[in-house]
Amino acid sequence: MDMKKRFRLLFGIILVFSLFGLFACFSPEDASKKEKWDIKERSIENKAPDFALEDLDGNTVKLSHYTDQGVLLVFSTTWCPYCSKEIPQLKELYAKYNEKGFEILNIDIQETKEKVSAYANKHQLPYKVLLDTDGRVASMYGVRGVPTKVLINQDGTIVCVACRSIDIMLDLLFNAPT
Repeated sequence: MDMKKRFRLLFGIILVFSLFGLFACFSPEDASKKEKWDIKERSIENKAPDFALEDLDGNTVKLSHYTDQGVLLVFSTTWCPYCSKEIPQLKELYAKYNEKGFEILNIDIQETKEKVSAYANKHQLPYKVLLDTDGRVASMYGVRGVPTKVLINQDGTIVCVACRSIDIMLDLLFNAPT
């Protein structure tokens, strides 16, 4: 078999397998099994879904424990460089607003308690660190990457997702002078 025929045969085989893989990815059976993203249910101005996670001391922490408080959920991992880079700002916000009823819940996604505990100690995190060992809560909040921040007001309503200007939002929530 000459070189052109071998190339055509190889190209044909690759094309068939690629198309088969493409159609397998988009089969209707799989679409019904996957969790669907409903922008209306997961957008701002809706109630934040409650959850219960274990903290580093082994206590169960529920979001509903923080009624009448502003809460910032910070979804992160120990290996994420951007997560580590945000820690100084989060510490400042926590120090400034915690006495006014603000809480930060750092939700670590799919890592061991030992690894997360060592990370929290190394960075001297003053706020609660929760373990989302199976990624269920991150999925519930539609987290697609870390860090992801979700700000929840005192009424339990999501104010912003992937917030950039947390300090401005907190000033508005707590009527603090700028």
